[in-house]
Amino acid sequence: MSNSTLSTHILNLDEGAPAQGVRVELRGTDSDGCAGPTLAQSTTDADGRASDWPHLVKGTYELTFAIGEWFTQRDQQSFYPRVRIEFTVDHERHYHVPLLLNRYGFSSYRGS
Repeated sequence: MSNSTLSTHILNLDEGAPAQGVRVELRGTDSDGCAGPTLAQSTTDADGRASDWPHLVKGTYELTFAIGEWFTQRDQQSFYPRVRIEFTVDHERHYHVPLLLNRYGFSSYRGS
């Protein structure tokens, strides 16, 4: 059993505010980077956070953020339909994967 936990949050840089209501999926990936079945799904809260994820074991995972549909719901266009972030769990600890976002770009980093 692993004690590794996961959280994420999204900041919409166009507005300088959290991105509430973005659908996020977690999947494991194989050694070729191909995503497997969905392990969990969440929607960001009013603070742009999603933290109700299963505990993780060592391996590689992918978070998929459905930002295209989120921007569409806001009557805005987005260059990216989805943002996929692949990351590796290699220790028993907390993993935080934030997403900084606007309609034409994004960045992420390993948070704490």
